[in-house]
Amino acid sequence: MIALQSPQKATYDVVIVGGAIMGSSAAWFLSNDVDFNGSVLVVEKDKSYEFSSTMKSNSCIRQQFSNPLNIRISQFSADFIKNLPSHFKGDTRAPKLKINSFGYLYLANNLSGAAVLRKNQAVQIASGVATQLLTPKQIKAAYSFYNVDDIVLGSINLIDEGYWDSIAVFDCWRRSARDRGVEFVQNEVVGMNKNAAGTRVMSVTLKTGEIISCGQVLNASGPRAIETAKMAGVHIPVEPRKRYSWIFSAEKPLDRPLPLTIDPSGVHVRENGGGTYLCGGSAPDDAAVDYDDFDVDHSLWETHIWPILAIRIPQFDAIKIQSEWVGHYAYNSFDQNAIIGLHNEVENFFFINGFSGHGLQQSPAMGRAIAEIMVHGAYQTLDLGVLGFDRFAANRPI
Repeated sequence: MIALQSPQKATYDVVIVGGAIMGSSAAWFLSNDVDFNGSVLVVEKDKSYEFSSTMKSNSCIRQQFSNPLNIRISQFSADFIKNLPSHFKGDTRAPKLKINSFGYLYLANNLSGAAVLRKNQAVQIASGVATQLLTPKQIKAAYSFYNVDDIVLGSINLIDEGYWDSIAVFDCWRRSARDRGVEFVQNEVVGMNKNAAGTRVMSVTLKTGEIISCGQVLNASGPRAIETAKMAGVHIPVEPRKRYSWIFSAEKPLDRPLPLTIDPSGVHVRENGGGTYLCGGSAPDDAAVDYDDFDVDHSLWETHIWPILAIRIPQFDAIKIQSEWVGHYAYNSFDQNAIIGLHNEVENFFFINGFSGHGLQQSPAMGRAIAEIMVHGAYQTLDLGVLGFDRFAANRPI
């Protein structure tokens, strides 16, 4: 049974609902802003984070996006990861990290898919990304283990694309934020109390019964973001969707590191190190699920995932599963892009939600951005206004 904790005070300048990687990033960037000297409370329902998207993630980062803003977000995140000690000046506990840049290899098996890769590469090149387009012959020459009989075109970038130690960054944010006075409690926000006009959240009610006054509230609730928004009288199109992961070894290992390969089916697989590989995918019926549904459908591997994998990489026809698990995407069903910033009517209610599988890799830039708008009232470095809540009413998907 989870032991709930009560906050030390009855009033905080900022209450953050959710303490996983987005909530912790926001808390750290707030504490790192020289113009902010307020108090911050982070309320997390389970500080083991066992079932959080953060802990269930495959911890990857890429630059190959289809719009310049997401590319710039990822470029900042890559720089932050690779230069972590410089951001935690004087804290010798911040490790020197690297991105295992084996690249993302997108595969297209028809002309329309190839056209998308070409269009995206033009955007990426203009943004400074080193994306290369590869013919099937070129793919085969570089990675002889692929079956490319049905492939029309591939797209790969070998700079700042791969996997990284997201938990090390997560730990640094939490530890440093606590050192600076941010308070983390294991509890749950069960209600919000607004002023008579409905334009401000005046306080939050915790599961332990305390009513905590607040200046600002940040929704950092991951797949449960819609429930937190409802307490403020707001709706956002975020829902939990299952994503399956498997780690396996192969009877005949590949002769070189495996890029994170995105098959046209949507199944992906990458190098995991030590002679193992990580594969991920979703069920053909990709529907919203209950928040506590982490049950593994063991038949999915045999009937759907492995057949696709073994056709694409024939050496994977004989493998041994070492572990498998289910995590939840905080899926934005409107346009699969982040929701960040201030609500247009509840003037002190902020969002950092709906990352649809991009959360870990975008967390440095998003934490910085939300801290900027909460402290300064406007973005100071990278303008994320197009990712705001107002795009829903305007029917302006990204």
